[in-house]
Amino acid sequence: MVSPRRHIHAPGTYFATSRTWQSRKLFTNSEICKIFLESLLRYREQGRYALHAFILMPEHFHILITPAEDVTLERAVQLMKGGSAHSIGEERKLAFPVWQRGFSDHRIRDYSDYEMHLRYIEQNPVKRGIVASPEEYEWSSAKGEVTLNDVPQRLKPLSRVMAVRHG
Repeated sequence: MVSPRRHIHAPGTYFATSRTWQSRKLFTNSEICKIFLESLLRYREQGRYALHAFILMPEHFHILITPAEDVTLERAVQLMKGGSAHSIGEERKLAFPVWQRGFSDHRIRDYSDYEMHLRYIEQNPVKRGIVASPEEYEWSSAKGEVTLNDVPQRLKPLSRVMAVRHG
């Protein structure tokens, strides 16, 4: 039986995850981490997606993104994985792929779901015992060194939306 191919996702915000090939711990070297981060930010700056949160762990990443209207989630993830893999391959002369095929995703339903996935991303290195607090982890949006896009308007809690409208 042939497994179904992914179809274009509906517009929205997504939590997405991908692992390195054979779960190799490639992202323990700061130069390789910088290459991934540069790729992630380059496509965001090109307007391919809004970036709300990210974490780059030694063998996987998690992101919260909202693809642009003309970009599918698949294309957004392909850009960041392909762009980083190409640059890492050139830099390190790797004889194996950087990323496993595919990725997993979850469509964010509401603000509570958004907050839950944001906390999951931020707490990932703490739960693994790498750092004591999320802000200490170098390759995470929780560090506060990367400007992120705002929470999508449709996900903002009603009280915040109402305060903005009436404030």
